Amino acid sequence: MSTIFAESTARGKAGIAVIRISGSGAGKALLKLGIKKIPQPRRAVVAKIYGGSELIDSALILWMPAPHSFTGEDVAEIHLHGSRATVNILSKTLLDMGLTPAEPGEFTRRALMNGKMDLTEAEGLADLIDAETRAQAKQAVRQMQGELGNLYESWREKIIQALAHIEAYIDFPDEDLPPALIQDFIKKIKELSGSISAHLDDNKRGEIIRRGFHVAIVGAPNVGKSTLLNWLARRDIAIVSAIPGTTRDVIEVNLDLAGFPVTIADTAGIRESKDAIEIEGVRRARLRAEESDMKIVMLDAAEAPDFNKESLGLIDENSLVVVNKCDLSPRRKPGSGKPQIPASAGMTPIEISLKNQTGLDELLSAITKILEQRLAPSDAPQITRERHRALLSEALTHLQNLENPAIFKTTELAAENLRAAATAIGKITGRIDLEEVLDELFKSFCIGK
Repeated sequence: MSTIFAESTARGKAGIAVIRISGSGAGKALLKLGIKKIPQPRRAVVAKIYGGSELIDSALILWMPAPHSFTGEDVAEIHLHGSRATVNILSKTLLDMGLTPAEPGEFTRRALMNGKMDLTEAEGLADLIDAETRAQAKQAVRQMQGELGNLYESWREKIIQALAHIEAYIDFPDEDLPPALIQDFIKKIKELSGSISAHLDDNKRGEIIRRGFHVAIVGAPNVGKSTLLNWLARRDIAIVSAIPGTTRDVIEVNLDLAGFPVTIADTAGIRESKDAIEIEGVRRARLRAEESDMKIVMLDAAEAPDFNKESLGLIDENSLVVVNKCDLSPRRKPGSGKPQIPASAGMTPIEISLKNQTGLDELLSAITKILEQRLAPSDAPQITRERHRALLSEALTHLQNLENPAIFKTTELAAENLRAAATAIGKITGRIDLEEVLDELFKSFCIGK
């Protein structure tokens, strides 16, 4: 296998840049750079590095011999001054030595292939690199430390143990499985199925933390949707105008609210229109409302109690109802009691005035409370990818087939269901059928990792 190298720090002008080398030729590369002898493992030394007879830089060198390194191979790190010139000169020197530039994620891929981590840990590392909020970072660290992989591997081991018992009887086709053994077997399978079912019944908490909690601001034109988006973002994201239909497309902003990743979307005002572009904007607004984790349905206080019917029709159990423009209501004064919405909607509205900046702290607290309820941390590891969910559901189906005693009349069929369940879970951690998921995972990694 070739010796690879890459810049592991972000490209650009910086105080320090790190060039990582991995492979059997890493030690020889250091010597060719003019370092007199390989440093002691995991002890940083300062040395001058050369490209031929030309001094490149004075750098900090780290040496991590196999197998005690990130990739499981010989690894060298060169910490040099982070100008583009020095990095480019060193990279060209290593290329001239015959080293190969690393592909995205290749260092982590080698770590995986050399048994330094399983596939869920590699996914956790990718998530940690991409994390933008505290909740995302905490979840990624837990997965990177092996919590999720260890859970799945414990389930796979139980399935394999059960499979070993079943296969012991396949060699004796004339003998039926003892009824007592079948009952004990079914009891254990039900316990395992229950654990997997409970793990799947998580409201997709881990996946939402990873991708972000999606909120759509919806309502009729000119109720203050764009103004609310700008207030939440603390900057002008959307154009605010008194002209109805100003917002034609979905406008998004990514926020960190109480440590949780949140994507807020401003949408076109929902109303009847003959304008082809506005009709498309309304269609997209309705679609975003359906796909979001939560809707902020905005109403106009001046319309109370006869609120816009199309807006009221958007209210469901995943909605937060907000009544804006309370300062303009001719029928009531701000703070004189909550505007009434139809009892069938089952929602208590939050009264605000974006113009006077009143009620906004209450609104933000309500959003934060929903986030904490929906995304509250769990002691148990969380599913973070649809890939995990699909494979766990597949394994669960095979295990539930075994809860029917009739299946044990054909021992081979019982064994095949166990084998399929173990295979499905093994695909999550990469214990088996690893190649088919590697390319999809590592193409999203950055160079040098």
